[in-house]
Amino acid sequence: MHTLHVDLGDRGYPVYIGRDLLADMSLLAQHVTGSQVVIVSNETVAPLYLEKVKAALGPRKLVTEIILPDGEQYKTLETLSTIFDRVMVDKHDRTTTFVAVGGGVVGDITGFAAACYQRGVNFIQIPTTLLAQVDSSVGGKTAVNHPLGKNMIGAFYQPRAVLIDISTLQTLPPRELSAGLAEVIKYGLISDEPFYRWLQQHMAQLLAKEEAILAEAIERSCSIKARVVALDEREGGIRAILNLGHTFGHAIETGQGYGQWLHGEAVATGMLLALELSASRGWIATSEVDGYRDLLLRMNLPVHIPQDMDAEAFLALMSRDKKVIDGQLRLVLVKSIGDACIVDDATERELCDVLQRAASSA
Repeated sequence: MHTLHVDLGDRGYPVYIGRDLLADMSLLAQHVTGSQVVIVSNETVAPLYLEKVKAALGPRKLVTEIILPDGEQYKTLETLSTIFDRVMVDKHDRTTTFVAVGGGVVGDITGFAAACYQRGVNFIQIPTTLLAQVDSSVGGKTAVNHPLGKNMIGAFYQPRAVLIDISTLQTLPPRELSAGLAEVIKYGLISDEPFYRWLQQHMAQLLAKEEAILAEAIERSCSIKARVVALDEREGGIRAILNLGHTFGHAIETGQGYGQWLHGEAVATGMLLALELSASRGWIATSEVDGYRDLLLRMNLPVHIPQDMDAEAFLALMSRDKKVIDGQLRLVLVKSIGDACIVDDATERELCDVLQRAASSA
């Protein structure tokens, strides 16, 4: 087991990465201080791991189980309300601990519920998808979606601990694995060129779920994220580089309807658009864009935008993104592989050119 630390002073917390962590009877229980626990999972993950988590808590905890429907389309205020209904009926007090067992949707909605319930209770992340392990479980972003925009209603709220059991990835479907690898690649593109080249060389082993290779990719990804979050917890500056491809990607997710494209699939295509825009400014070579596109193809990830979304539709959705400040859209681009930057001077003409080329190629 490897342990990283997210350094946020007295709100800092450990990120445990290893195999069969859910079988460790002491690891989870040491972060649960009260007698009450709320385990939130979904219909897909609960049959696989709920009993293991309950066993790891020990026999003396009063556990409420909340099983949500599976899918991004259920990441809503309505679903959030069902969590509140249940914990209030079961009379959970402010010493309770919420435990999220699942992917990014479960983690985000459980974290937001914990942030709101009695003005904040403890919560723990147990991410079971690669995307959640390397991205949403670390950093304290919690939210639900709105029909007009993804993650527009939420809070920054840090967990007490993150338990990343890489054994859970053995049950992950290939499509979900590839979507998670898109977020792994992001870390190389924004901050670590050697890591990006390593990923290009080891993609076959990652897709084959070789545990040692997966563990290294997860640890390196989480290390980068923990470092960035420690510098800028609430995304006032450098943390925004973690959003490479996300503004384009969120437009795809919102425009297509939540759940039609997986988050990682939309981000993968969004990063391709961001690299195209970076290349059009002369910052990176077109060969780097081609190399990234080839990598997506190897992973069975989309390299084209949806056929029913033109530049006008993209721009309309992007204008409602969280990263719009004072009417100006902020984007993350790449000066060179491993060196991301935040820009607020992208013109409508630049964006339309990139989007129109992407639409014509589709």
